[in-house]
Amino acid sequence: MTSVRRWLAVLATTAVLAALPSLVAALPAKSSDLSAAALLRLIQSSTGRPYSGYAESTGGLALPATDRFGSVADLFGGRTQLRVWHRSSSDWRVDAISFAGEAGVYHDRYGEWNWNYESNTVDRTGSSVTADVRLPTTADLLPPELGRRLLSQALPQEASRIGSTRVAGRSAPGLRITPSQPVTSIAHVDVWAHQETGLPLRVQVRGKQSGVLALASTFLDFSPAEPSPAITKFSPPADANLSSRASRDLATAIDQRGGVEPPARLAGLDRNERLPALGSVGIYGRGVTELVAVPLPGRIAYSLSQDLLEATGADPSKPQLNLSIGPLNLLLSSPTQPDAAWLLIGTVTASTLATAAAELPEHPGLG
Repeated sequence: MTSVRRWLAVLATTAVLAALPSLVAALPAKSSDLSAAALLRLIQSSTGRPYSGYAESTGGLALPATDRFGSVADLFGGRTQLRVWHRSSSDWRVDAISFAGEAGVYHDRYGEWNWNYESNTVDRTGSSVTADVRLPTTADLLPPELGRRLLSQALPQEASRIGSTRVAGRSAPGLRITPSQPVTSIAHVDVWAHQETGLPLRVQVRGKQSGVLALASTFLDFSPAEPSPAITKFSPPADANLSSRASRDLATAIDQRGGVEPPARLAGLDRNERLPALGSVGIYGRGVTELVAVPLPGRIAYSLSQDLLEATGADPSKPQLNLSIGPLNLLLSSPTQPDAAWLLIGTVTASTLATAAAELPEHPGLG
């Protein structure tokens, strides 16, 4: 009888331990007395804090897949699982699992290692400085990175408190940002943050028209403790196929070598004051309301226009190619003249993009 009782006790204990995560998640979140302005400041100042965890991002922006920007379409139109170990802004690792496979990014003070597990290929980029203008990557979808990016230029008067909720078993006070710019296509951005560090734990972005989620990212497991340096250090496998390059980013190359000067103001929006005004790519607006103007090289403009025409079934005789996906609007100017095309994209209204296209100067065909 004693043996039976012991086994019953073991089984009961195992059942309780297995149920703990669900029980913790079901507990009500603790309320927070932080004001909206204080919580906004806490989130904005959380850069560089260590953390680790497992997160999942879901994109509701079904961008057309193109040869040049297929990876961006995958990020914002699907589900990505992310495992992160973040020691500092110059020392972190992110493993991403998506439909395209599994890949790891190891960032150190000398640059980045990009390791594709399936193909066993390792790509080394040699710059430790993050470019001011670049295409988004999987690491940008992590709740802390996404939340801080969206709230970096939010104003206190745009912030309001929303209820606390439990994220990854932790109580997280909520903050809503409702952009004040009239041309925005974003209804609001909701962020739930770790109360002690300000690290965003869950982020949700909703557009004005449909009200459905355009982009969401949340932690399923989270720790604010500093990860071990051994986890973020990378040594290429002996049998891996190695390659090296200065930059892997097309947008960065165009910005640095385009030889075009965008105007200081476009469609009523000033060029973003936090970014250098020396590059060829113009970024206008602030916070969640942004317009980006990219002078495309001729061959890329033509290739992109053909991909978009095929994906959307648009009329090729029109002088502009327009595309709206939730709160994201895109305009490719003069697709029939690829040597002088501008790509406009942003979280502003379609009419704002049309106004901007009319104000942009022509540019020579880029190499």
